[in-house]
Amino acid sequence: MKAAIALLLSLGLSAAAQTTPDWCKQLPRPAYQGLEQVSVGGDWFQIYRIRPDVFAIYEPHQSEEVISYLILGTNKAVLFDTGMGIADIRKVVTGLTRLPVSVVNSHTHNDHVGDNWRFTDVYGMDTAFTRANAKGSRDDAQAELAPGEICGDPPAGFNRKTYATRPFRITRWLHDGDQIDLGGRTLQVIATPGHTPDSIALFDAKNGLLFTGDTYYPGPIFLYRPETDLDAYERSVKKLADLRPKLSLLLPAHNVPVADPSDLLKVVAGMQQVRAGKIKPTKNGAKWEYTFTGFSFLMAK
Repeated sequence: MKAAIALLLSLGLSAAAQTTPDWCKQLPRPAYQGLEQVSVGGDWFQIYRIRPDVFAIYEPHQSEEVISYLILGTNKAVLFDTGMGIADIRKVVTGLTRLPVSVVNSHTHNDHVGDNWRFTDVYGMDTAFTRANAKGSRDDAQAELAPGEICGDPPAGFNRKTYATRPFRITRWLHDGDQIDLGGRTLQVIATPGHTPDSIALFDAKNGLLFTGDTYYPGPIFLYRPETDLDAYERSVKKLADLRPKLSLLLPAHNVPVADPSDLLKVVAGMQQVRAGKIKPTKNGAKWEYTFTGFSFLMAK
């Protein structure tokens, strides 16, 4: 047994990675059944066409189930997040468009900036948190490879020992309300601090699309890290919920790429109940989880 484990480690894999985690057994999620899948090549990503010229780039083999979005205009494209950096997202992007691509991050946690370094045009929110994370990190990236975090095998050539979030350079600083003109499609930057100080959503008003980042997604919403500000988060969710009459679809950054805009009202109500002490949490490891229908808040206390 020890010899087998040693062999796996020499190949850059752990013994745990060879088993099937419970979360992985629940995939594919039902929401994907009605979506158009696009074949671009490679096994790490799954690509779905959500709307004309809007592609979800999903990573179902890691427990975060991160979703990045390629949004096309007539003149250029935006890649909203670059994922884990476990596989090369740039190859996927070049297989979907020949337009020049600018990276915009929903925030700079490691699971959303993993392949930023592969792109020459990267926009970032003008915050100290963004500047710090642009320097890269190893510890957060390595935590994504812990036992039970990977479903199946990582991509060929992946080296878990050297895996880290590489430094990247910001070429344009963003602020709340900025407009990104893609040609025939304009994206408005909406600052949504709370989950992190640099969290944003992108609003495509013409098409009624709201890319919510980690401010909302169906599932446990992480609100326990030191950089989380619950007051700011509550204000940000209300800000997004106010857009609901103008929205046809939410496009979250984890688990599933489609959600109903009415979910935002439920999140606002849920957060208000939590902060008023009306909901009792349950213990989830070292965290406390406040559970509602379709989502939960995972908090430090």
